[in-house]
Amino acid sequence: MWNEIKRIADEASNVSKYVFEKDNAVVEAVLYKYPDYQTRTVICCSTQSGCPIGCRFCGSGDYFVRSLTTEEIVSQPVRCIEDTGIDPATMGRLQIMFMSMGEPMLNMKALGPAIRELHMRYPKAALLVSTSAPRVDYWPITKLSEEVPTVGLQFSVHESTDEARNALIPFEKKLTLKEIAGTGFRWYMQTGRKPFFNYCAHDANSTPEDADRLLALFDPNLWCATVSVICERQEWLPTSNDHQRGLASDFASKLVERGYDTRMFDPAGQDTIGGGCGQLWFVQDWMRSHPEQARPSIGCGKPSVHVPIIPVPA
Repeated sequence: MWNEIKRIADEASNVSKYVFEKDNAVVEAVLYKYPDYQTRTVICCSTQSGCPIGCRFCGSGDYFVRSLTTEEIVSQPVRCIEDTGIDPATMGRLQIMFMSMGEPMLNMKALGPAIRELHMRYPKAALLVSTSAPRVDYWPITKLSEEVPTVGLQFSVHESTDEARNALIPFEKKLTLKEIAGTGFRWYMQTGRKPFFNYCAHDANSTPEDADRLLALFDPNLWCATVSVICERQEWLPTSNDHQRGLASDFASKLVERGYDTRMFDPAGQDTIGGGCGQLWFVQDWMRSHPEQARPSIGCGKPSVHVPIIPVPA
């Protein structure tokens, strides 16, 4: 299926980045072990080659090639799990997260069947869909989450006001924070499982007032919180530095004080092999050298891809 698969490992950080390449697309996946694959294996895989959303903290926002097929999505965690050498049925915890490259909700046609196949292959695996909340119909993911009980849903909120979020995520046809809260509430009512909101803590959005605004939107009885360390994307700037880690930890504490079940996402290998959000430098080079396939995303100029937008049901 793929012409070439590269694995770039950071053994010190227990993480490996995979680059899957063919003539008309390139994607990446990340494989983590905590502290070993037997105890806990985490895989971040892609749903698109590049991304049309254009989030300014993520390298995937620069270019968009195309959506992946079901087979292309499934092949990423399958290859990663094979490389662990561990029987997935015996793993203490296996998590497959659709949050590497691409916007999952803009490729539900392929992602839905991929989730069903992965659930059949790995019935114990947690399958987390992380979305930047484009304005589409969320009923299909809700019905799929009822059908597959291991599906989780996370919204990339990242800011406590719509104004700040619009600057960070320039894609115009997306849900407002209030609409995200309502969509997550409906998902919770249908599935009985708490959705997550993901927040990217930085110097300008980590005050008690920011935490209070989130509390007014997202009921901690219905929502869990993730605070991300990574908010920068310059290749020359170390991202998982002590300052940002301290900001994320401090803001996570603020959310805990307000009643949230909170976790902090501090991806291993971010500075060495691009272990968190954003493309590996090899992938960035591929995008720049294939202008016939890799079109600039919305955040880097005029929209270059037609994305069908469906009204959100009341």
